[in-house]
Amino acid sequence: MTHEELVEEFARNVAAQTDAIWRGDAKTGNKHADRYIAAFKKLRALGDPGREALAVLLTHPRMDVRTTAATCLLRYKTAEARAVLEEAAKGTGLIPFEARQALKRWEEGTWSLDPA
Repeated sequence: MTHEELVEEFARNVAAQTDAIWRGDAKTGNKHADRYIAAFKKLRALGDPGREALAVLLTHPRMDVRTTAATCLLRYKTAEARAVLEEAAKGTGLIPFEARQALKRWEEGTWSLDPA
């Protein structure tokens, strides 16, 4: 898969997971989570070019895709990722809650999705 295809896989499965959660279908949601995590691991294995490819999602129209990408990119693109998460955290609901949790873990020093 190309970088772009991995990024598409990531975004598609984040969105599909969220949609499954809203339907109350945790089993399907978990399958999509496994897929976007696998895509992230492949991008991460490519080093900074993979992270740069993922960074295009920081401006994705869907908040769930933006915030998930931002959560994965906190170490690599700290200022940009924090800005996305801080904006999302202002809202209410599941995605803003997840954004607040990501920021909290980052501030605590327990965040570890993309170790150096």
